Amino acid sequence: MSSLGVRNSRLTSSSPQKASAPWAVRLYRKSVLKQEKFRAIERFLPKLEGKTCLDIGGDNGVISYLLRKKGGTWHSADMAETVESIREIVKENVHPLHGPQLPFPDERFDAVVVVDYLEHVGDDRGFVGELSRVLKPHGQLIVNVPHAKPRAILRPIRLALGLTDERHGHVRPGYRENELRQVLGELFTVQRTTTYSRFFSHAIDTLFGFFHNRLASGKGKETAKGLIITQHDFRQNTAAALVSSALYPVCWLLFQFNRFLFRTKGYLLLIRAEKRSAKGP
Repeated sequence: MSSLGVRNSRLTSSSPQKASAPWAVRLYRKSVLKQEKFRAIERFLPKLEGKTCLDIGGDNGVISYLLRKKGGTWHSADMAETVESIREIVKENVHPLHGPQLPFPDERFDAVVVVDYLEHVGDDRGFVGELSRVLKPHGQLIVNVPHAKPRAILRPIRLALGLTDERHGHVRPGYRENELRQVLGELFTVQRTTTYSRFFSHAIDTLFGFFHNRLASGKGKETAKGLIITQHDFRQNTAAALVSSALYPVCWLLFQFNRFLFRTKGYLLLIRAEKRSAKGP
């Protein structure tokens, strides 16, 4: 997604300030939703020192990159058509996925972070079974998905602007909390849940998603994960970058109004769960 607008001074140490940072991180610095997403995931992370971890989806590489800065040994995986874009950013340990099966041995990882991926998988329960298989006993699972809010104000607007589930490669619009709990079933014990990306940040994302699709038309690659932008596309699409830089102060100000919506649910759902021990005979 392409929502914009947080000042550089609000970035944490997990977002490097060096000019040599990967292009996707420089784009991340101008994105309200991406920064809010990483802060939410960061709060759910377990201790990573000495751990072997996997991220799936990884927001086309930028979340993968930032997670690796938090410690531990990381592998990244995503649909085959996005692997090259991720590899441009994190360089190594990037694996293509084909269907719900994961190309890893049993009990390989201490933690798995799934970012904006489950809504792309037709057999989500089968995929969750694979997540359980590759996690060690009591391993941690973090899942980020669109929140299927009843009577959500922005959803019909997004559909009218062409920001459809099909456009983003979604096989379902998202999950309610009880639906995601049911998908995790008896394999995981849910520990924490939250929603984020309230009205104003999601409204900004809607507007910039619309304009980004117009400006990036023909400059990215349409895939089952939606429009994928590579380093080459980023360098070529200077118009979108200029618009982003010019408008981020206004977006940042709008984003602050989310603070007054503390009683409302966000448009993104985040859940942390622990793999349950195998039942005895």
